[in-house]
Amino acid sequence: MNKAAKNIIIILITFLAISAIFALLNPQALQKSNEVSLSSLAQQINQASIKEIQVSGDKIIAVDNQGKKIASRKETGVSLNDSLKALGVNEETLKPVNIKIEEEKQGVMGWLFPLSLILPIVIFVLFFWLIARQARGGGMGQGFNFLKTPAKLFGDGKDDKKTEKVTFDDIAGIEEAKDEIKEVVDFLKNPKKYQALGARIPRGVLLVGPPGVGKTLLARCVANEAKVPFFSMVGSEFIELFVGVGASRTRALFQEAKKHQPCILFIDELDAIGKMRMPGMGGGHEEREQTLNQILAEMDGFERDTNIIILGATNKPESLDPALLRPGRFDRRVVLDLPDIKGREEILQIHCKGKPLDPDAKIIEVAERTPGFSGADLANLVNEAAILAAKKNKTAISQTELLESIEKVLLGPERKSHLLSEKEKEISAYHEAGHALMATSLPHAEDVRKISIVARGMAAGYTLSLPKQEKRIKTKSEFLAELAVLLSGYTAERLTYNELSTGAANDLKKASELARDLVTKYGMAKFGPIVFGVRDSMTFLGWEQETEKNYSEKTANEIDEEIARFIREAEAVAVKILTQKKAMLIKIAKVLIEKETIEKEEFEELINIVKRVGTKKRV
Repeated sequence: MNKAAKNIIIILITFLAISAIFALLNPQALQKSNEVSLSSLAQQINQASIKEIQVSGDKIIAVDNQGKKIASRKETGVSLNDSLKALGVNEETLKPVNIKIEEEKQGVMGWLFPLSLILPIVIFVLFFWLIARQARGGGMGQGFNFLKTPAKLFGDGKDDKKTEKVTFDDIAGIEEAKDEIKEVVDFLKNPKKYQALGARIPRGVLLVGPPGVGKTLLARCVANEAKVPFFSMVGSEFIELFVGVGASRTRALFQEAKKHQPCILFIDELDAIGKMRMPGMGGGHEEREQTLNQILAEMDGFERDTNIIILGATNKPESLDPALLRPGRFDRRVVLDLPDIKGREEILQIHCKGKPLDPDAKIIEVAERTPGFSGADLANLVNEAAILAAKKNKTAISQTELLESIEKVLLGPERKSHLLSEKEKEISAYHEAGHALMATSLPHAEDVRKISIVARGMAAGYTLSLPKQEKRIKTKSEFLAELAVLLSGYTAERLTYNELSTGAANDLKKASELARDLVTKYGMAKFGPIVFGVRDSMTFLGWEQETEKNYSEKTANEIDEEIARFIREAEAVAVKILTQKKAMLIKIAKVLIEKETIEKEEFEELINIVKRVGTKKRV
């Protein structure tokens, strides 16, 4: 039972107890069951049955000859004698009766009556106070302080052994970004050195890069290296239901930062509030726009000697408002890119610290197999390897777990419950064998590292291919080889069974997109160096779409024909090679059906054996 429920139960019990006390102390509850009317009492006095009468205010207690007490009540403001005379009691009959007049006592109800007026008010005030206190302690607390900044403060610029410290030694794979950001650290440590020369350090530093490359980690590293307070806030935390809250929180954030300067303000996901302002969209009272305007105003208000650095992080720099990026605001851009093989090796070494590794574990081989992985992906990879080793009750992480975790991160866990039929297993084996054989046969294709028909994630099978050498630029020959490899699974199925299946659907989609890019984006078609279509893209998110056609319908038809030509030529290459090497295709597929997984070394040995056998037969 939570605290709020306990408070409500206590208040309800208090209400019931007070109600019971009022009921017990009610005057009518205290009256005797033998109370009679005043006329009946007068009749008994006339019959000489009453020997004593006690009067207290309007209350009358009479005692008869047998000593029994009789309760009654007279009219307010009228004496007892007058009341009895009106009822036919004469003075002669009343003389033997001993009448005692007592002062009326307040009793319990004398002080309980005013208390009954005050006590309910006190209880209601207490009830709402408890509810309000509970709300402030829970999720509704934002309703009471929503104008304050929700920024989290990490450290106060002093050495604190209880908090985790991140240094430049804990970050790898982004050496150029580290070198550039060290200037910010040096400025926060020695601001006078720069001010003496009239230099002005950038007020805002924008960290740009794909998700998981370490933008937030680098910002925390700057705070720890400079030993200054670090305020962290996400862009979406500025915006609330109420109008004007974002601007108010921005003012509160900068006021708090000025109290702790020198310090760092880190705004993660800056694009949530810094998107480009569009004319005629939303108007001047739009909440996000007001928040952005307030941030721009606060950054302009910095004095030359203000030691506050604002770090912003985003993976969509193209969507930011130009006013944020002009000199004097976020005028320095630090790009964090995906790590190369050396960077991946260093990152893996960092994340493997404190974890027991088998002597057979080869970090460099893991780095070779993970092109395109970010720092967060590699951290997840090492963690998955540790989990796999723990499941197997091992005391150290071996190379097997590290390599298996690569596939788990890329494709998902093995779907052991997803059992293929013999026919499906055979089709999948020929499909993957076609991919592998084509990749081996083309000089510009990627190397085959592993072939498997074990279902993972949404894939019934997969061929893991990696580039021979990491590169940023791809040639047309490499694109055409990739097209042929993509269509080789489809071709292998058709050559073997003279039938098609749905297994090649994803390959055909990728091939069609690649062929369209060759024509409209890379200028590798018959049109020459021309790009077709206006595109809207998210640089680091890999998302792109054509937003406007800047070509005629005739050109659109020619583009479609050129795309079809690339597909047909790639298919022809696949048909030619797989037809010539059909015996090798069948051999690879049979081994794959038997073992389900073939590693690089075994695959290369299998290719060499088939080649030697074919050479002997020709001789």
